[in-house]
Amino acid sequence: MTVLKPTSRPNDARFSCGPTKKRPGWELSALAAAPLGRTHRGGTPKARLAEAIERTGAILEIPDDYKVVITPASDTGAMEGAMWSMLGARGVDVLACDEFGGRWLIDARDELKPEGLTIHHAPYGQAPDYSKVDFKNDVVFTWNATAAGVRVTDGDWIKDDREGLTICDATSAAFAMGLPWDKLDVTTFSWQKCMGGEAQHGIAIFSPRARQRLREFRPSWPVPRLLQLFEAGEETAAIYEGSTINTPSLLCTEDYLDALKWAAKEGGVSALIARTQANFDALASWVEKTDWIDFLAQDPATRSTTSVTLKFSGKELEGKSEAERWAVSRRMGVLLDREEAAFDVIPHPKAPAGLRIWCGPTVDADDLVALGPWLDWAYQEALANPAD
Repeated sequence: MTVLKPTSRPNDARFSCGPTKKRPGWELSALAAAPLGRTHRGGTPKARLAEAIERTGAILEIPDDYKVVITPASDTGAMEGAMWSMLGARGVDVLACDEFGGRWLIDARDELKPEGLTIHHAPYGQAPDYSKVDFKNDVVFTWNATAAGVRVTDGDWIKDDREGLTICDATSAAFAMGLPWDKLDVTTFSWQKCMGGEAQHGIAIFSPRARQRLREFRPSWPVPRLLQLFEAGEETAAIYEGSTINTPSLLCTEDYLDALKWAAKEGGVSALIARTQANFDALASWVEKTDWIDFLAQDPATRSTTSVTLKFSGKELEGKSEAERWAVSRRMGVLLDREEAAFDVIPHPKAPAGLRIWCGPTVDADDLVALGPWLDWAYQEALANPAD
């Protein structure tokens, strides 16, 4: 069956899984009030950083006894700061099912090497076996595996009477999925994911138990200054008021504030979760009626609603090698980019061939509805014309 080139494009073709699309209606003028050319240590700039911290906690509805800090180096800096500053007090369980969770696994296994390390690793498209976690240990895990399209369904598997800390990479989940704060001791994410902020800045949120660890424990390994979060153990630490570990970008801070203000106007985290679900539903409706594509995550309960990762399932590619399948992915990406119908929808390079489409809260569902016919067209074109 021949698929004609669609005549109607998405209003916004940005479906990248990070950095992601900015909030609807964003314009460069939103950053006009950024206090550029000033030190971040005092006056208006420091107040802006403190406001970013306050608004983050308010939008995410974190408990009053949890604390928020801004970290350097995006979610990577936040997660590695937590791991390097806090692990080593007891055994560690690390769960991973994609490239990014695999990075925390490598940090623990090959760099920190804590005693009593247990690894729970699952292949792309599958979730780790959470029932095997030992909560006498610290537990490091990813809420949403951005490169695999697999998410944690809920926090019921985390014990209330756990002895260790839970350290959660929530960078593709915060602001888009419900997070059970009572189950999370350290939660990290970046500005560039669900809120569409600029890159290189991260957030770490600490429970009282996590702050106690930071006060009372020092690991045996040296911790680079950039990863030192020990100050966050103090209840009145300046880091909670906008005194960052290193120099932040005030332009990026203004952009993050703009996104947080938009989130508040939308109705807070519940409204952002609802937007995300509507986006996922729009894309899922197309997947369900399309015979050449399917979700990489076969268990519907574990399918990400943000970084939706899809695999080829059509008979046209049966028996083809992974390299041949990837050639189709790349060709589709070129065609969609050329037509300005969709940008950045091929999967992470280490994931199986297919598509990866962002459905987070800054995307509009109408754009995902308009995207489906373009994907059908691009797939047909990629099969018929593998290269120009």
